[in-house]
Amino acid sequence: MLQTELGTYEPEESDRPPSVYGLDGAIVVELRGDMDLVAYQRTVSLMDAAASGPEPLVVVDLSRVTFFDCSGISLLMRTRRRVRGRGGHLRVVCTDPLTLRMLRITRLTSALSPAPSLGAALRGPFDET
Repeated sequence: MLQTELGTYEPEESDRPPSVYGLDGAIVVELRGDMDLVAYQRTVSLMDAAASGPEPLVVVDLSRVTFFDCSGISLLMRTRRRVRGRGGHLRVVCTDPLTLRMLRITRLTSALSPAPSLGAALRGPFDET
Protein backbone atom coordinates (compact mmCIF):
# COMPACT_ATOMS: atom_id res chain seq x y z
CA MET A 1 0.00 0.00 0.00
CA LEU A 2 1.10 3.54 -0.67
CA GLN A 3 0.78 6.43 1.75
CA THR A 4 -0.33 9.70 0.17
CA GLU A 5 0.52 13.18 1.43
CA LEU A 6 -2.78 13.26 3.32
CA GLY A 7 -1.88 10.17 5.30
CA THR A 8 -4.45 7.88 3.72
CA TYR A 9 -3.56 4.62 2.07
CA GLU A 10 -4.29 3.64 -1.49
CA PRO A 11 -3.85 0.09 -2.72
CA GLU A 12 -0.92 -0.45 -5.03
CA GLU A 13 -1.75 -1.53 -8.57
CA SER A 14 -0.62 -5.09 -7.79
CA ASP A 15 -3.01 -5.25 -4.81
CA ARG A 16 -6.03 -4.76 -7.07
CA PRO A 17 -7.59 -7.84 -8.63
CA PRO A 18 -7.74 -8.19 -12.40
CA SER A 19 -10.75 -6.72 -14.18
CA VAL A 20 -12.77 -9.12 -16.31
CA TYR A 21 -15.54 -7.99 -18.65
CA GLY A 22 -17.18 -8.77 -21.96
CA LEU A 23 -16.71 -6.46 -24.93
CA ASP A 24 -17.72 -6.93 -28.59
CA GLY A 25 -18.08 -10.70 -28.29
CA ALA A 26 -14.78 -11.11 -26.42
CA ILE A 27 -13.80 -11.61 -22.81
CA VAL A 28 -11.19 -9.08 -21.67
CA VAL A 29 -8.91 -9.68 -18.69
CA GLU A 30 -6.98 -6.61 -17.50
CA LEU A 31 -3.98 -7.67 -15.43
CA ARG A 32 -2.27 -5.18 -13.08
CA GLY A 33 1.00 -4.82 -11.22
CA ASP A 34 3.67 -7.48 -11.17
CA MET A 35 3.20 -10.67 -13.19
CA ASP A 36 5.43 -12.96 -11.17
CA LEU A 37 4.98 -16.32 -9.45
CA VAL A 38 2.74 -14.87 -6.74
CA ALA A 39 0.51 -13.21 -9.36
CA TYR A 40 0.43 -16.45 -11.34
CA GLN A 41 -0.87 -18.33 -8.31
CA ARG A 42 -3.47 -15.64 -7.60
CA THR A 43 -4.62 -15.38 -11.20
CA VAL A 44 -4.46 -18.86 -12.73
CA SER A 45 -7.99 -19.94 -11.77
CA LEU A 46 -9.44 -16.70 -13.12
CA MET A 47 -7.56 -17.12 -16.38
CA ASP A 48 -8.68 -20.75 -16.66
CA ALA A 49 -12.29 -19.62 -16.25
CA ALA A 50 -11.89 -16.92 -18.91
CA ALA A 51 -10.24 -19.42 -21.25
CA SER A 52 -13.07 -21.92 -20.90
CA GLY A 53 -15.87 -19.43 -21.50
CA PRO A 54 -18.07 -19.32 -24.59
CA GLU A 55 -16.52 -16.18 -26.11
CA PRO A 56 -14.50 -16.91 -29.27
CA LEU A 57 -11.84 -14.33 -28.33
CA VAL A 58 -10.00 -13.81 -25.06
CA VAL A 59 -7.95 -10.62 -24.75
CA VAL A 60 -5.38 -10.27 -22.00
CA ASP A 61 -4.56 -6.61 -21.44
CA LEU A 62 -1.05 -6.10 -20.03
CA SER A 63 -1.18 -2.28 -20.24
CA ARG A 64 -1.11 -1.93 -16.46
CA VAL A 65 1.49 -4.62 -15.79
CA THR A 66 4.63 -3.19 -14.17
CA PHE A 67 6.78 -6.32 -14.11
CA PHE A 68 6.62 -9.41 -16.31
CA ASP A 69 8.71 -12.55 -15.93
CA CYS A 70 8.58 -16.19 -17.03
CA SER A 71 5.58 -16.79 -14.77
CA GLY A 72 3.65 -14.28 -16.88
CA ILE A 73 4.69 -16.10 -20.05
CA SER A 74 3.63 -19.40 -18.52
CA LEU A 75 0.23 -17.95 -17.59
CA LEU A 76 -0.31 -16.56 -21.09
CA MET A 77 0.71 -19.80 -22.80
CA ARG A 78 -1.49 -21.88 -20.47
CA THR A 79 -4.41 -19.59 -21.26
CA ARG A 80 -3.68 -19.71 -25.00
CA ARG A 81 -3.54 -23.52 -24.97
CA ARG A 82 -6.93 -23.71 -23.24
CA VAL A 83 -8.54 -21.11 -25.51
CA ARG A 84 -7.18 -22.79 -28.64
CA GLY A 85 -8.30 -26.18 -27.33
CA ARG A 86 -11.92 -25.05 -27.63
CA GLY A 87 -11.38 -23.38 -31.02
CA GLY A 88 -10.99 -19.80 -29.76
CA HIS A 89 -8.29 -17.16 -30.08
CA LEU A 90 -6.10 -15.32 -27.58
CA ARG A 91 -4.76 -11.81 -28.12
CA VAL A 92 -2.52 -9.79 -25.84
CA VAL A 93 -2.49 -6.01 -25.45
CA CYS A 94 1.07 -4.90 -24.78
CA THR A 95 3.23 -1.89 -25.58
CA ASP A 96 5.90 -2.24 -22.88
CA PRO A 97 9.29 -2.57 -24.61
CA LEU A 98 10.72 -5.00 -22.04
CA THR A 99 7.72 -7.31 -22.14
CA LEU A 100 7.68 -7.22 -25.95
CA ARG A 101 11.39 -7.99 -25.94
CA MET A 102 10.77 -11.02 -23.71
CA LEU A 103 8.10 -12.24 -26.14
CA ARG A 104 10.53 -11.81 -29.05
CA ILE A 105 13.40 -13.56 -27.25
CA THR A 106 11.17 -16.52 -26.40
CA ARG A 107 9.80 -16.54 -29.97
CA LEU A 108 6.22 -16.16 -28.75
CA THR A 109 5.33 -12.96 -30.58
CA SER A 110 3.43 -14.76 -33.35
CA ALA A 111 1.69 -17.12 -30.90
CA LEU A 112 0.52 -14.31 -28.59
CA SER A 113 -0.09 -11.66 -31.26
CA PRO A 114 0.62 -8.57 -29.12
CA ALA A 115 -1.54 -5.60 -30.13
CA PRO A 116 -0.87 -1.94 -29.25
CA SER A 117 -4.41 -1.30 -27.97
CA LEU A 118 -7.59 -3.03 -26.93
CA GLY A 119 -9.29 -1.90 -30.14
CA ALA A 120 -6.53 -3.43 -32.26
CA ALA A 121 -6.71 -6.68 -30.30
CA LEU A 122 -10.47 -6.92 -30.87
CA ARG A 123 -10.11 -6.34 -34.63
CA GLY A 124 -7.62 -9.11 -35.28
CA PRO A 125 -6.27 -10.62 -37.50
CA PHE A 126 -6.10 -13.90 -35.65
CA ASP A 127 -3.15 -16.22 -36.05
CA GLU A 128 -4.09 -19.79 -36.93
CA THR A 129 -0.79 -21.40 -35.87
